[in-house]
Amino acid sequence: MPLFTFGHGTAQRDELLCLLHTAGIEALVDVRTAPGSRRNPDVARREMQCWLPEHCISYRWEPRLGGWRKAPAATPDTALRNCSFAGYAAHMRTQEFLDAMRGLLDEASHRATTVLCSESVWWRCHRRMIADFSMLSAQFPVMHLMHDGTVDEHRPTDVARLRPDGLLVYDGTAVTGQKGQEGQLTLPF
Repeated sequence: MPLFTFGHGTAQRDELLCLLHTAGIEALVDVRTAPGSRRNPDVARREMQCWLPEHCISYRWEPRLGGWRKAPAATPDTALRNCSFAGYAAHMRTQEFLDAMRGLLDEASHRATTVLCSESVWWRCHRRMIADFSMLSAQFPVMHLMHDGTVDEHRPTDVARLRPDGLLVYDGTAVTGQKGQEGQLTLPF
């Protein structure tokens, strides 16, 4: 079972429910740093935690996976031009992120789970980086739920590289990994 990602954009409650139910989603993990919206009150955390369970979809906010991280002064993620993405890449190498991902992927291995952010398009959102980590570091498949109901298989960012310790760096060099005793990649968790 893959991990799904979804961006609510301007979709209203009924449209969101239709898309989530059609995809068979059972659990939604909110990865927005500030889980609210002035333009669309239905997607505020306090609202979603009420109306999603009424429709058989569990809801939890996971601030440890939230975006908008400040980039360190010296970053190895030289292929990322967007400073907030470089900041998120650095965050992806923290214990906080690894612990949150461990919980997320454990949940996704037991029931259809999506991460949610506000950006409709996955490749312009930190969901892309969560998906990169899931696929490259944890070998966990990821699908992106689109607003037209289609589901796109994640294609890892071409500048992402798996370091020998199993973590990602966005420096534009070839993807590599350290092999363990049985020929499996050594993962960071």
